[in-house]
Amino acid sequence: MTAPPAWQADPYTDALRTGRGPLYLRRPDGWLLPLEVERWCAEPDAADRTVLARSRGTVLDIGCGPGRLVAALAARGRTALGIDVSPEAVARTIRIGGSALRRSVFDPLPREGSWNTALLIDGNVGIGGDPRALLSRVAQVVAPGGLLIAETAPLDVDERVRVRVFDGVAAQGTAFPWARVGAAALLRYGRGAGWSLRGTWTVGTRRFVALGRGSP
Repeated sequence: MTAPPAWQADPYTDALRTGRGPLYLRRPDGWLLPLEVERWCAEPDAADRTVLARSRGTVLDIGCGPGRLVAALAARGRTALGIDVSPEAVARTIRIGGSALRRSVFDPLPREGSWNTALLIDGNVGIGGDPRALLSRVAQVVAPGGLLIAETAPLDVDERVRVRVFDGVAAQGTAFPWARVGAAALLRYGRGAGWSLRGTWTVGTRRFVALGRGSP
């Protein structure tokens, strides 16, 4: 497995260790996407709890970060696994009671083809910068009839960018591809990968889409 160097850069590792930002993804033109480190490192909030309530069966959290959802599922007696390319993210997930592996979603995965639910939360529909390829890969990971719960951008956007991790002082590591995708674009790419809409909902400023593998 080859992890993007950015996710091993000191500012990202330090932010997860301390539970504090500021931290951003920065485009070459200077545009910044805030990374909500404090929220990621806290207990699941009201929006997160809607995701936990809608997930079913075994759960794979793709890009689990510091592991709040995986740990919450484990505390409920659920079978859940987080995967992340960041060593610190994996270590923190394990420390708070979750199970996690240092792995990319594009690597071979445990229980491949049998997960009941996959999660792409906290903007992780951007992983790899190619939503079509990502959704096709997730379709291989979940079981027939399985569920994908994704958090989309709150606006109707569909963009590909190259970004670097930025701590407010200096950008770290090499640039890597990322994507920002709204609900309409996600559904369009999902249909091309064999997914169908199961539902949408919004909590505060956060927007979610549930897709099912196959026809409703």
